[in-house]
Amino acid sequence: MPNASAAGRFGRLSWLWLSVLVLVIDQASKFYFESSLTMYQQIVVIPDYFSWTLAYNTGAAFSFLAEGGGWQRWLFALIAVVVSAVLVVWLKRLGRNETWLAIALALVLGGALGNLYDRIALGHVIDFILVHWQNRWYFPAFNVADSAICVGAVMLALDMFKSKTSGESVHD
Repeated sequence: MPNASAAGRFGRLSWLWLSVLVLVIDQASKFYFESSLTMYQQIVVIPDYFSWTLAYNTGAAFSFLAEGGGWQRWLFALIAVVVSAVLVVWLKRLGRNETWLAIALALVLGGALGNLYDRIALGHVIDFILVHWQNRWYFPAFNVADSAICVGAVMLALDMFKSKTSGESVHD
């Protein structure tokens, strides 16, 4: 990773617009579905595969520690704050040629902030996307923030694969 002087004064902080966009879309979609659906009501979008539903998650991914009694709300909020700060510093230190990595970090940051807002303001994260297979197999409900975090994480993983000939990261 280049040092801050090589990356310019603000690094790739210009990609924070993407984090804000993810945050706005996430919060708008959560507001819409929370005001349009009752808890666990399903609206089938693609029969046997995809539905809208309203669910609350007091835990982390896949409802991890959801039954923790309330302390997990603050633990996950603290983790999100620390991770968000690290991501902003990382973005600031990126060089001009690290666009792929900047996009990945901005997506993760926007998703983390979207779920952090829910966790602090509401005490739970609002989920509304349900993927299933013929009513036999259900993936845990998720939201736009979760999707952005997953896409960003996959991009980060791909960035770790260095080109053996050039030694550079995967970039656009």
